[in-house]
Amino acid sequence: MASSLSIPMLVLGGIPVLIDADLARLYEVPTRVLNQAVRRNPDRFPEDFCFQLTSEEKSEVITKCDHLNRLKFSKALPHAFTEHGALMATNVLNSPAAVKMSVFIIRAFVKQRETLAINQNILRRLAEMDKKLLLHDVALSDIYKKLRHLLQPPPIKTRRIIGFGPQQDEPA
Repeated sequence: MASSLSIPMLVLGGIPVLIDADLARLYEVPTRVLNQAVRRNPDRFPEDFCFQLTSEEKSEVITKCDHLNRLKFSKALPHAFTEHGALMATNVLNSPAAVKMSVFIIRAFVKQRETLAINQNILRRLAEMDKKLLLHDVALSDIYKKLRHLLQPPPIKTRRIIGFGPQQDEPA
């Protein structure tokens, strides 16, 4: 079954997306059929659901994903589907594989959202710890400056010799 496929989710412009070729593989339809369904239903695929990549984005995707090397020679620019666009594609395609894969895709996006949330939590905690460490460093530096004179050995006092000895010139 197609759910055992390993399809990478890409992040373009801060948005997690699936490329049309990958989504078509998941839905077990040719890429042209998927893109044809998108063209026939433009109202179902606004820009925040599906968008066409620029030439630069296409090159970036090909560089990042070895399995998309075949796109290098394609004249057409691929489409990128967001979470909502991938789900909308199941309604447009209405194939048994598309319906089965909608559950898989929902789980993939939920998993990615959880991972991002965990990473954001970790980064927030690290920032808090960094701030505390900075405050501690300042406090410790201040304490060290105040106690530094205590770390110096006491000055050695010269004792005055009692008795007779060679005379020294007395100050006038």
